[in-house]
Amino acid sequence: MVTALCFITADPARVHDVASEIARIPQVHVVYSVTGQLDIVAVVEVPDVDSVPSVVTDAIGAIAGVRTTETHIAFRTYRPDDLAAGFSLGY
Repeated sequence: MVTALCFITADPARVHDVASEIARIPQVHVVYSVTGQLDIVAVVEVPDVDSVPSVVTDAIGAIAGVRTTETHIAFRTYRPDDLAAGFSLGY
């Protein structure tokens, strides 16, 4: 499984609508509206790297009101539950 973080800028009047449409894409795990230079962050989960463009370019990029996207592939996850699972002895 590949996780990609997609940073999105949108037309100001369409941020809510764009985020709602992105949230309906099956490969999108979670969508955040954020402050700062970005408007939206979408967490995309796909089976392999070759699947990222179909979600980011073909699906997210095609939504009316999306101005730009910048995508980063996650290498490793650092969450307490993931770390605990790695050290679990199975009790």
